[in-house]
Amino acid sequence: MTLPPGTPDLEVLDLLVSVAELGSLGAAGRRHGISQPAASMRISALERRLRLRLLDRGPTGSALTDSGRSIVEYARAVLDAARAFGAGVAALHAAQVPHLRIAASKTLADHRIPQWLGVLRESYPEVAVSLEVDNSRQVAESVRSGRADVGFVEGPHPPPGMGSRVLGVDELVVVVAPGHPWARRRRPVTLRELATTPLLWREPGSGTRDTVWEILGAACQPARPAAELGSAATIVASARAGVAPAVLSRLIAASDLGNGTLTEVRVDDTVVLTRNFRAIWRRRTPPSGPAEVLVRCASGDGDHGGRCL
Repeated sequence: MTLPPGTPDLEVLDLLVSVAELGSLGAAGRRHGISQPAASMRISALERRLRLRLLDRGPTGSALTDSGRSIVEYARAVLDAARAFGAGVAALHAAQVPHLRIAASKTLADHRIPQWLGVLRESYPEVAVSLEVDNSRQVAESVRSGRADVGFVEGPHPPPGMGSRVLGVDELVVVVAPGHPWARRRRPVTLRELATTPLLWREPGSGTRDTVWEILGAACQPARPAAELGSAATIVASARAGVAPAVLSRLIAASDLGNGTLTEVRVDDTVVLTRNFRAIWRRRTPPSGPAEVLVRCASGDGDHGGRCL
């Protein structure tokens, strides 16, 4: 079915609706970025096309005629349908764009994910990426529930029932404020000393907490925390303020260690303070497409040009 002869275009209908809403051709013209004479000419052309008088023009403004009010109602329905059409087309385009949903612990999100995404973009420039940042336990739950396609966590063990791949080892360091007694001691701190000292801890579910708890638990039941804090930034600030020692990723502590606002404490050579970075996924849906490329980037699998193909 073809359109009836004389069917007006959407722009002039939108202009007429603006005249109805604003009460004058000048104001409607300004809304549409045209002059008052240009707006008047377009409405006059619409009246000739429809063979109806739509406006009563006067020195104080323009008023709709009875026919004009009817045409405005028809025009609103047509414009609403056009907007719905545009939204539907946009949704179809969005559905065709590859989408990668990532969940990551904050350490990885801050210090590793941006670099990996930069390399991923070389292979998949069109992919749309969304990133959820939480502690390792919540990241695992996001992947397990299907809210994320792939997750990146740290900790001593992979989440139970999930596929995983070790990406690398992260070094942990014991840090204190420069005025803390440990900052001046020559003898290294033993594992038992560290375990029996109240420390600054992350909240339950943190990969850092799980790792440190397991390491210290090899010596004895760890002491009650000096404080449980919900972010590494808060732990850093509290350690700087001298609240208590903390065990942090060197990635996080590097800036403060460099400028002297925190001091690294030497630990006994028998103490191994490390944790694994891992990619995780649902076992039945291993990474594919952009997710697989991202995991390969994260684990360092790529050609000599730095691309993870």
